[in-house]
Amino acid sequence: MVRTLNIVGAGHVGRVLGRLFAATGAFAVGDVLTRSHAGALDAVGFIGAGRAVSAMDQMRSADVWMLAVGDDQIGAVCAQLALCHPLQGAIVFHCSGAKSSALLAPATQAGALAASVHPIRSFADPAQVAQHFGGTFCGVEGDAGALAVLTPALQAIGAQPVAIDAQAKTVYHAASVFASNYLVTVLDAALRAYQAAGVPEPVARALAQPLAAESMANVFRLGAAAALSGPIARGDMDTVARQQAALAAWDGPTGALYAALVAPTQDLARRKARG
Repeated sequence: MVRTLNIVGAGHVGRVLGRLFAATGAFAVGDVLTRSHAGALDAVGFIGAGRAVSAMDQMRSADVWMLAVGDDQIGAVCAQLALCHPLQGAIVFHCSGAKSSALLAPATQAGALAASVHPIRSFADPAQVAQHFGGTFCGVEGDAGALAVLTPALQAIGAQPVAIDAQAKTVYHAASVFASNYLVTVLDAALRAYQAAGVPEPVARALAQPLAAESMANVFRLGAAAALSGPIARGDMDTVARQQAALAAWDGPTGALYAALVAPTQDLARRKARG
């Protein structure tokens, strides 16, 4: 018998997972609640299943509850859920990458099993993500009984669940920030520095692309230490000092960013030397 799934918060993540769970039969989508009834109707249209409701107390009971709301709302929404619905034996999970399943304490105190499921990818274009979700890694943690149900459901939609330490959830989320957001920041610094040297912006991107692409490919093929090259890897600290001074004179924040990366890169170079 297919378990029922209610969705609270159907933004990009909630609606993508809802559509995939419904399409594969991993769960039968029941009621969908968002900040507005119009939003819930739109989400149901995207998901292709479910019933839009306007309030928590209008939702019917379900085997599984997905709280796909903002991180700062999870605790309050879970508390409201526990007040409005009997949760004994149900599964409640949220989709935050930064917060652990401990935020779902009101649900566990009401007899539910709690977990978190964090798809590790950008959801800027929900339709595109839903179409190409296969292979997406999902960081999961929580009660074993909850994960015993959620893991095969995730596998059914093509996800690759990865167990993470709930106590290190913030560090785990920061890893994604380094791999995505801060990578963009560093590349922006490179593009602006090229332009400061008189290189037009489109040409700057053409110059940086093969360097960045090859470096990333080497990291994922060989590991970070083996992929490191450049003046610090060669021990040429005179060049590093000149570059840092030049950047600081040109643009203070960019010079500070360069300086902040020297020590971690020296540590990486030492690991490379140890082989």
